[in-house]
Amino acid sequence: MARKDVNLLVSATGWIGGFIDKLVRALRERGITDEQIHSLVTDAGDALVGKIADAVAEMLGAGENLFKVVVDYTQSLADMISAGKYDWVNGDIIAENFPISGSGQAELNAELVHFNRIMESGDVLKELDKLGLRPANIAELLAFGAKYPDKQREFPIIALGSVWQNRYGYRYVPELWSGSVRRKLNLHWLGDRWGENCRFLAFRK
Repeated sequence: MARKDVNLLVSATGWIGGFIDKLVRALRERGITDEQIHSLVTDAGDALVGKIADAVAEMLGAGENLFKVVVDYTQSLADMISAGKYDWVNGDIIAENFPISGSGQAELNAELVHFNRIMESGDVLKELDKLGLRPANIAELLAFGAKYPDKQREFPIIALGSVWQNRYGYRYVPELWSGSVRRKLNLHWLGDRWGENCRFLAFRK
């Protein structure tokens, strides 16, 4: 191993050790026991470590692309659409075509993923999976649209996690976008390619 590589390895090791020491000390100051801290490195601690990473990322600025949303599953699809105050809604976006499943409320961190190139839907799903992300469903898209109404004026926002197939066999997914000044909740053919400006709403698995 080259001397430069060794120096980088030692430096990285020292940084990681220092970070862990500070994190453990801060947790102990907050009354967390050593047994609880140790549980973070077990399989059961993965979810909690993920939440810690989300909080740190948001505070450090990586959270510029993180958006907190609350999905209220006590609402009907019609109520979710009404909460978004859209100027136009595709007539096929109804409960029969897009059933909502879930209960209570869920607070989530949404991400807008931008690949900055023309892509097929299958390729988008593969890339999201590599990033450890899953595509948003329609309930999550509507929660996002209601809380951040102006985002869709900047670019189309797509939820690949909810798919409806019409009687002719064509499959569609919901998207938020804006034509001129009107905010729209529309359907986009899944077989079409996505433009460079599209953003895909997604969540950590």
